[in-house]
Amino acid sequence: MITIQQTDTLLNVAVMGEFTLSDFKQFEENALYKLKSPGETNLLFDLRGMIDYTADVAWEEIKFFGREHNHDFNKIAVVTDDQWLTWQAWLSRLFVDADIRAFSDYTEAQTWVAA
Repeated sequence: MITIQQTDTLLNVAVMGEFTLSDFKQFEENALYKLKSPGETNLLFDLRGMIDYTADVAWEEIKFFGREHNHDFNKIAVVTDDQWLTWQAWLSRLFVDADIRAFSDYTEAQTWVAA
């Protein structure tokens, strides 16, 4: 399950439990809408409550960020305590032009992505 909040320049996404393809499609729909707005778009992914994700979500993420929207985001903050997800965020920098950083503290991530 995911929750999504939008402000002028920020798309704030929190994942709880298993991140499914249906959840990703909901994120994608909101992101595409947000990207139509003028100005830069930043993302804040709170993955502290995520237990797992399905393989089809991983593939959709690669397509969405790697090929279709790799130049569309300014900053991406990932909040997680999971070392694997931190490593994935670091690796994503190779394929996405956005400034991507991993945080263990939500407030720090929120402050950075809003600056």
